[in-house]
Amino acid sequence: MRPLLLVASSSLLVLAAACGANGQTAQTAQTEAEGAPIESRPANGVGQTPAFEGQTRAPGVRTEQALSTAVVASNLVHPWGLALLPDGRWLVTERPGRLRIISAEGQIGAPISGLPAVDARGQGGLLDVVLSPTFASDRTIFWSYAAPRDGGNATSVARGRLSDDGTSVTEVRVIFRALPTYDGDKHFGSSLAFSQDGKLFVTLGERSDKPMRPQAQQLGSHMGKVIRINADGSVPEDNPFVGQAGALPEIWSLGHRNVQGIAVQPGTGAIWTIEHGTKGGDELNLTEAGKNYGWPIIAYGVEYQGGPINEGITAREGLEQPDYYWDPVIAPGGQAFYAGAMFPGWDGNLLVAGLGSKSINRLVLEDGRVVGEEALITDFGKRIRDVAVGADGAVWAITDEEDGQLIRISAQ
Repeated sequence: MRPLLLVASSSLLVLAAACGANGQTAQTAQTEAEGAPIESRPANGVGQTPAFEGQTRAPGVRTEQALSTAVVASNLVHPWGLALLPDGRWLVTERPGRLRIISAEGQIGAPISGLPAVDARGQGGLLDVVLSPTFASDRTIFWSYAAPRDGGNATSVARGRLSDDGTSVTEVRVIFRALPTYDGDKHFGSSLAFSQDGKLFVTLGERSDKPMRPQAQQLGSHMGKVIRINADGSVPEDNPFVGQAGALPEIWSLGHRNVQGIAVQPGTGAIWTIEHGTKGGDELNLTEAGKNYGWPIIAYGVEYQGGPINEGITAREGLEQPDYYWDPVIAPGGQAFYAGAMFPGWDGNLLVAGLGSKSINRLVLEDGRVVGEEALITDFGKRIRDVAVGADGAVWAITDEEDGQLIRISAQ
């Protein structure tokens, strides 16, 4: 058993956070819609021009409520995904292959038994976890992971029943295996989310290495795609490429680099994904059926070592523009839409975990566009991997560190 946790060691971070520009509460009387963007560093993509106003560096916004950040649990090894159980406890994955239950008070459970082996190299290992929409009746959970295979590895998704006492998963079945197998240790994706109609979305990376990049554009490969399947792993008949010769039927969208965040927008049911760019070019996309989001043909930013990405172009007819991008990058992890009583001025805003920025970025959305941005908990100084909202409206997050933490952000 790992040590229990230190709710009391709450480090109070009083922050001026965001409020304006969402037009949803009286707090917006002093909106900062004309505020300076939170990013002031020069872009890496010198000379690159946004396709439309506000596509990058949206006006800064500010929350007037003071925030308190408490470390609830620590000694987690590179936690990656978290999911809220109905009783207020959290399922948390650790990349080396462990799934645990952590109570709201910080008690860390022993590793849950029954999970298949993972390939925990580089960015691989045990990744995301979500509850079935029917969890209350069947206790089914789903998780994604880098699966070891002959000749390498690739992302897989499995489902199983969480035991009544929370110590094991049974009836385990792998419902999706990304193809092709590749011997690498980067860009597995992989975030999971159920849409309002019960379909499971799976995000995938293109495996990073330059020889693999073109597969993001190939319909015969799952690499660099967003996948849509039924909860049993079968293919929905209305997927956009069903019946197309040479196309894998699970594909929902293509042309992605490394998508590690997905969220379904309340009310609209829209699917929003967020992916890592290179040196510049992190993207937020409203991800629609059959559309091509451009990687690696178009991209903002430059190669890690400098120089253009392929032809160095940022737009081409037939390829989708990101709804928002960052240059320099924030290195985004997971994301979640906010709905809760604790921060009413954030209602409908998108919270994005920042690994590189070591912050949670709050995005104000209007009509499918980002109209305001705020960086929260910047003084905390940890790589934020995933973010979620508790039943009381507090924001929970995990930090991707060797000594990873589960933290809770609340109104002071």
